[in-house]
Amino acid sequence: MSEEHLPLAGRRALITGAGRGIGRSVALALAGAGADVALSARSRIELEQVAEEVAPLGRRALAIPCDVTDPAQVERMVAHAVAGLGGIDILVNNAGAAASHKFLGHPDELWHRMLAINLTSVYYMTKAVAPHMVAQRWGRIITVASIAAKMGARYIAAYSASKHGVLGLTRSLAMELVPYNITVNAICPGYVDTPMTDANVTNIAGRTRMTEAQARETLEKTSPQERLIEPEEVAAMAVYLAQEISKGITGQAINVDGGTVMY
Repeated sequence: MSEEHLPLAGRRALITGAGRGIGRSVALALAGAGADVALSARSRIELEQVAEEVAPLGRRALAIPCDVTDPAQVERMVAHAVAGLGGIDILVNNAGAAASHKFLGHPDELWHRMLAINLTSVYYMTKAVAPHMVAQRWGRIITVASIAAKMGARYIAAYSASKHGVLGLTRSLAMELVPYNITVNAICPGYVDTPMTDANVTNIAGRTRMTEAQARETLEKTSPQERLIEPEEVAAMAVYLAQEISKGITGQAINVDGGTVMY
């Protein structure tokens, strides 16, 4: 496909949590669709590896390490991305973390950590990027949430609360930013075949008598399709939501979960 026919040709995207898993796949998919990309995560080494993968696609890639729970770092990183790419058209809030604990005796530290990385970081990032989109009167804000944003489960009170909060933020911003041709949406994956899920499998095996293979199968069976979602499936949805053709979709939480949640 020639560059002028790429759906995101000329667009500039900023992806958080871009060093691995879903974030890496989103970055590569956006670049493959024609966008230049700014990549952010805490690990410079991982970011530079993804930037090297972007290079053969013929797009620019900036590797900008940042802890998105620190508003000062976020401001500096966004300024760097804007200067390096000439602006930001697409923001993908993907940085996140998962941890579990029964509610009785729940550590306060875990509660605050889950809200900081999964919810407050989205607030910081969007607050820093939105003025640039408002000025150009066009933008796409996409946050990777979770099916835990729509349902509860045992032992994930903090994680689920943080992801439910993301949906409230998404819907409110969609209403507030609609006059500026900015859409704001969330993608809600089920269990995805990423390092985060690998860690979850190890945790389950360590707390139970299951082998890691049995623990993975347990997660797979939470989906009617009895499989883990591939990160490229989430990335494909992000690419669609980033395009002009998706302008009628805003304030939505789109499940990519094999049918686990049907609302």
